[in-house]
Amino acid sequence: MATGLVQTVIPDDKIDMLAATSALQQEASEIRSQKVNWQSYLQSQMISQEDCTFIAAYENADSAGREALLKDNRSQCAKTFLNLLGHISKDQTIQHILVLIDDMFQEEPSRVEIFREHAARKKESVWTPFLNLLNRPDGFIQNMTSRIIAKIACWSKEPMDRSDLHFYLTWLKDQLKQTNNEYMQSVARCLQMMLRVDEYRFAFVAVDGISTILTILQSRLNFQIQYQLIFCLWVLTFNPLLAEKMNKFNVIPILADILSDSVKEKVTRIILAVFRNLIEKPEDNQVAKEHCIAMVQCKVLKQLSILEQRKFDDEDIVGDIEFLDEKLQASVQDLSSFDEYATEVKSGRLEWSPVHKSAKFWRENAAKLNEKNYELLRILIHLLETSNDPLVLSVASYDIGEYVRHYPRGKNVIEQLGGKQLVMQLLGHDDPNVRYEALLAVQKLMVHNWEYLGKQLEKESQTQSTSKSTSVTSAAKA
Repeated sequence: MATGLVQTVIPDDKIDMLAATSALQQEASEIRSQKVNWQSYLQSQMISQEDCTFIAAYENADSAGREALLKDNRSQCAKTFLNLLGHISKDQTIQHILVLIDDMFQEEPSRVEIFREHAARKKESVWTPFLNLLNRPDGFIQNMTSRIIAKIACWSKEPMDRSDLHFYLTWLKDQLKQTNNEYMQSVARCLQMMLRVDEYRFAFVAVDGISTILTILQSRLNFQIQYQLIFCLWVLTFNPLLAEKMNKFNVIPILADILSDSVKEKVTRIILAVFRNLIEKPEDNQVAKEHCIAMVQCKVLKQLSILEQRKFDDEDIVGDIEFLDEKLQASVQDLSSFDEYATEVKSGRLEWSPVHKSAKFWRENAAKLNEKNYELLRILIHLLETSNDPLVLSVASYDIGEYVRHYPRGKNVIEQLGGKQLVMQLLGHDDPNVRYEALLAVQKLMVHNWEYLGKQLEKESQTQSTSKSTSVTSAAKA
């Protein structure tokens, strides 16, 4: 493939072997078998004689004949196809023309240069005629055009212009978000192609592409779409900078959930490949370490032990399982309690893990919550504002109370970050556990005499225990 673009080299057999079963390809097969009466278009003066002559000759030629025709008529080829797209309005004929162009590229990828060279000679954009077709109401026309754009963008010697690239990637992202989109496989396939090119990856991130993919992955999908979208994440992680940023989008917890539910080997394989890249590709060792910890906390080690019991013919899966198991086991050995705590907070999945209730942990680490401009405190406060999970709200409230209790200026910091107001709002929460933890946190924010508060809490706990004991005794007597 002659191209000036930097592509991640991935064999096509690793990409997707079900493209031929997609709705787009099934329709294309039907359209390919239908004939167009070009003579009638000529007689009605909708197309010129030279365009009619070329398209008829092209359609009637075999593979070798097409090659010879294109070799001698490169300029005429682009001119004819663009004239036909510009002068014919009938959907059925437009569909037929687009299938011819797509097949021409598929037969020989370097033929995308025919259109780019033609546009350069005329000092026009190679993209405009095709991008305009994305606005047609017909779904097949839109998505076959999208395939053609992706092929020109990936196989041409020159990259897609920035503004056109932004428009096209936004269109793909919006198509992904459409509910019940019958062309979802084709949309994902175009993204799989585009994101193999390094120049296009940051442009996709800029249109909020990663968040979109992860949101869709959290909904119910068939395994084929699931695989294709995770593949897109995988090729993104070949860029070291993106591999470092990826888990800020919560990719590890989401993929870990899918891994635990997955019954399809191809989905398992691609998730393990993403996880491996998240450890191997970052140039910052600290980020790779954080990714390992995140995987441990998301129970990936447990999944690896289950997978190790299965027989896999694919050597890549076996290699990735061994690699990940070794790295995650090592990270467990090196794991400090604060590393574990920070990763849990950043994941947004708070639970009553041992560090939260450890007085020793808070004595030693409360001040560390001030690091990186109060990063962890800001996340805790954000969770108070946005989470609907009673467990998350309870633990976050408790942690804020412990921070205030063990850091001398903690009360002022929490007030300045807006945490005090949010904790107080939780006093009216529907869940009794949330109300209880919010109440304790508010008390810690209000009371300065910690020794007095400690005795009061101990007394309250003893009272509750005595009350429960009395109730049990009464019940027994009854």
